[in-house]
Amino acid sequence: MLGSASSQDVPSWFLVLPDAASAARLANRLRGRATHQIPHPSGRPWLVGSWSDDELVSGQAGQVKLAVLGQHAVTPAQLCTAAGATRTVADVDRVARSLVGSTHLAASVGGQVRVQGSITGLRTLFQALVGEVTVAADRADVLASILDAELDEQRFALYLLGSSLYPLGGQPVWRGVSGVPNDHYLVLDSDGGHRSVRWWIPPEPVVPMAEGAPALRETLLAAVDARVRGRPLVSSDLGGLDSTSLCCLAARGGGKVLAYTADGLDPMADDVVWARRTVAAFTNVEHQVIPGDRLPMVYDGVLEADDRLDEPSAATVHHTRYLSIAEAAASSGSPLHLTGFGGDELLAGSPAHLHALVRTNPRLALRNARGFATQRPWPYRETLRQLFATGSYGAWLTQVAEQLTAPPPPPETPSLGWGTPPRMPPWATSTAVEAARELIATAARDAEPLSERRGQHVELEAMRATSRIVRHFAQMAARIGITLAAPYYDDRVIEAGLAVRAQERVTPWQYKPLIVEAMRGIVPEESLTRQTKDEGSYEVEAGLREHRGDLLALWQDSRLARLGLIDADALREVCTRPLPPSLPFDTLFQTVACEVWLRALERSAVPS
Repeated sequence: MLGSASSQDVPSWFLVLPDAASAARLANRLRGRATHQIPHPSGRPWLVGSWSDDELVSGQAGQVKLAVLGQHAVTPAQLCTAAGATRTVADVDRVARSLVGSTHLAASVGGQVRVQGSITGLRTLFQALVGEVTVAADRADVLASILDAELDEQRFALYLLGSSLYPLGGQPVWRGVSGVPNDHYLVLDSDGGHRSVRWWIPPEPVVPMAEGAPALRETLLAAVDARVRGRPLVSSDLGGLDSTSLCCLAARGGGKVLAYTADGLDPMADDVVWARRTVAAFTNVEHQVIPGDRLPMVYDGVLEADDRLDEPSAATVHHTRYLSIAEAAASSGSPLHLTGFGGDELLAGSPAHLHALVRTNPRLALRNARGFATQRPWPYRETLRQLFATGSYGAWLTQVAEQLTAPPPPPETPSLGWGTPPRMPPWATSTAVEAARELIATAARDAEPLSERRGQHVELEAMRATSRIVRHFAQMAARIGITLAAPYYDDRVIEAGLAVRAQERVTPWQYKPLIVEAMRGIVPEESLTRQTKDEGSYEVEAGLREHRGDLLALWQDSRLARLGLIDADALREVCTRPLPPSLPFDTLFQTVACEVWLRALERSAVPS
């Protein structure tokens, strides 16, 4: 069986300990691995790990201590003031709801500990019972290392699915380690007990565009300012409208901005054309265009990938391509790189909002449905069926479990339900299929959606799925000395966006109207008229052709096949030719990610 990697292999991590004597003994065990240790007000160890000096800030008042770790603009004085107003762990809600940026928040309050990440999971949190006490960490493999935990092969089978599936997506693959729900905080008691408490619910989408756009503008301004303030130089992606907005916001800070645009090989790609129009309006933006033939293709380097990730990640198949921009920025002296990840989920949104709208404003819902149906195109009868469907999320999950090996829905199928039902890949074994089916069916019995509104649920699940990949990109970027920032995944930004009326934010008649209105006067007016987006499938297909030999080599002595989860011969056959239209690219991404992850784990495993 495969064991876990040591925290010594992980460049950045932290552990949160309860205010207990037994936890102090665990901290002593970790002393050789950690570079930092922050005590409770009692003097016992509280936060243990390795992080950069500018990431963590703390403040104390009496027996209350607060700590914020991540990308933020919080000062110790502010935390001392907040600690002075805190009597219970529930009082920390005030701090949590005021934080700008992307952070973990921890509190030690009279012997109790509260800790939480961000609502998308970009700042994620895991827990495990170690001896007599429950402890928390920002990485699952760190807890697995402490437990000397083994791989949970049933959970691992779920990673072969080509999409995330709430509440199962992102669950740790280690026995004895579990995830803390992103909208909950974890309480650790001094006697070893623990509980999780929901502290966040999505906002009601009732704010009109006229109010919501200025609110989003202010939250994005604050989010970018928290990262770039005081820095003479930062860098940014400059591609679609989302990253363009962040680049322009950064330029308002007065420092120099290095803007990077990848010139795609697709002859229809037009990012460079629009980027040049944007930078013409700024004197402090230096534009760098990376030619398409200088960018690595998808799947480049999969045989050599050695990143220490705590779960299989599709970031693996893109890592040399994406990091080529981060490496260029780092070599030019940029300490921080802004990316537009997260903008699509929040700003383009999901047409599944029509399911709620048809019950309050049927005329508008049907008009917009006709608009989306014309673009996609959607069959009229199936569109109406989904609009008026009433099934619960649990019932939908049950159906997903039953249909894991069914033919995928046709490409023209409307997307107005709880999500697109995922399928196991055709090379998955019956062992893998049954393992995944059992877990999904079990979860379906009491699963509740992220929101009662289907559109909001779909958007939040998409944010969670993509933010996990961005989290791994950030870990990869940190290895080359640059911080990756994704402001669209900040809690305050998400709240501001989701609060806007869905029928104004998500419409077939205009491209991302919320960010267009929010950025007037910041992004050049001409750039706000863009209606296109480079989508990257050309590079994926080209990468499959260019690295077919590497992919075929990957399935020689496959670790997934050793676990009985794939038929390596069937997978090799698929990789000898272009993928069929019925097989999404991300299905192969996930399988490659699982294989690469197992091999990297094998190289770094600590003997039991």
